[in-house]
Amino acid sequence: MDDNRKVVIVGAGFVGTSLAYSLLNQGTVDELVLVDINKDKTIGEEMDLSDGLPYSPHKMNIKAGSYKDCKNADIVVITAGLNQKPGQSRLELAVENAKIIKDITKNVMENNFKGIFIVATNPVDLMSYVVLKSSGLPKSRVIGSGTVLDTARLRYLIAEYLEVSSKNVHAYILGEHGDSSLVPWEHCYIGCKKMTDIMEESNLPMEDLKKIHDKVWNAAYEIIEKKKATYYGIGMALNRLIKAIFNDENAILTVSTYQEGEYNQEGIYIGVPAIINRQGVKDILKLKLNKRDQEKFNHSCEIMKENIKKSIEDLL
Repeated sequence: MDDNRKVVIVGAGFVGTSLAYSLLNQGTVDELVLVDINKDKTIGEEMDLSDGLPYSPHKMNIKAGSYKDCKNADIVVITAGLNQKPGQSRLELAVENAKIIKDITKNVMENNFKGIFIVATNPVDLMSYVVLKSSGLPKSRVIGSGTVLDTARLRYLIAEYLEVSSKNVHAYILGEHGDSSLVPWEHCYIGCKKMTDIMEESNLPMEDLKKIHDKVWNAAYEIIEKKKATYYGIGMALNRLIKAIFNDENAILTVSTYQEGEYNQEGIYIGVPAIINRQGVKDILKLKLNKRDQEKFNHSCEIMKENIKKSIEDLL
């Protein structure tokens, strides 16, 4: 990467434009390119975003572009894809979106892209797998947004529950970005103290931990029911991931990354804590899970393996 921090967002829908707005507000990049099948929309978004440049903290070039702009991009973020329709299964959605994501990846790679992919399209663990197999890039340079947003929701709710700053909550959601996710509570810390110890000492009921996880699990469904889609939270989460890459932070974020035995699993993308820097995924942080949590994690991984076989293996 050179000094010009360039990001291309493929997909100018709610998620893509929320990310663009977050990048503009925080001055994360020098050059931002929007690519979408709807060219007029990208032009309109470029104009609207550019109007805010005088109040942005950082000089920035924003434009509606094409796949040709991927040639010298540092990061390509894929947010394009179809939303889940009423009555449609996640498996059916995976089949449709896999075709779209494979085509997008092909178009990006045909323009000599040598940067890092960030995948946000759902089902994100499966779509990240599609990008890896379609691009031929090393696994370290294909990153799914995974459970970054789920983890943010978890930390926010724990902070509210214990009345502490969310910045001092160190907790992670592992597994699928979906219904089979899990919280390894014995690895949840408030500052440097185990949350389970705090619960015991304060005589707080342990069943509240499940209630917190249930709230995280239900959050997306509730937001979608009330406003049809979620996009601000994931926009901020993707911005955080991009910052970790550009600033070479070695930050620990729960992204979806390719497993090669780290959690006794192989050949799938799944959400785990990983060290993120300028090279992408530097390493996976391997937590020692107890038997129950390992079983939950294995179950989540089996769902991924089954969905790969049923929905996308033939496409690749």
